[in-house]
Amino acid sequence: MDARFLGIPELIEVPSVAVVVDVMRAFTVAAWAFAQGAEKIVLAGSLDEALTLKDRHPDWVALKDGPPAPGFDAVNSPGLLRSIDLGGRTVVQKTTAGTVGALAVKEASLVLCAGFVVAEATARLLRTRECASVTFVVTGEDGHADEDLACAQYIARRATEAGADAAEYLRRAGGSRAATELAEGVRQGVHPDDVALCLELDRFPFAMVATLEDSLMVLRPYAVP
Repeated sequence: MDARFLGIPELIEVPSVAVVVDVMRAFTVAAWAFAQGAEKIVLAGSLDEALTLKDRHPDWVALKDGPPAPGFDAVNSPGLLRSIDLGGRTVVQKTTAGTVGALAVKEASLVLCAGFVVAEATARLLRTRECASVTFVVTGEDGHADEDLACAQYIARRATEAGADAAEYLRRAGGSRAATELAEGVRQGVHPDDVALCLELDRFPFAMVATLEDSLMVLRPYAVP
């Protein structure tokens, strides 16, 4: 498998297959939302779009990065989200990096969103589809976020080497700038367990596939055989 690792600004052409990685915290949160019963997640392009969608669909759950804000139901924290019952609900998610990365490759034939919590299922789907070329979108810090790069590299390796060891990749992620900022309370809207939850390997058995549905980028869980 030919793997490329690009930051969002480096995406100058539409890839055939894209794996968009945001470990801390967008796609860890997305996986937790599905585990809490969410039916689908709409990836919003802006805070205004998220609020507009919420206004049109009052039963949807809107979440964002940072501190709580009027109009939003939750923040982008796995530790906080895990106590919310989302059974059958639609979630609208807008984050600083993860949702931006997914929307940047919305025209790709296959878009997967990933973090360590769904790493094996994501790698297994790439193997099942026999993807010859995959672009990994490293969303954080314009492509320099080590937690996202480490996760992307691990998934790429796991896609071709089933017995790949995750220890070094998890160590890098745990020592990343994002992990430090979350642990030290630099960022707002954080639960003390967030870093540990983002570093849980293969917590969930599904991959997450994003597709365009009526002009909206919609993320759904995908059970991989």
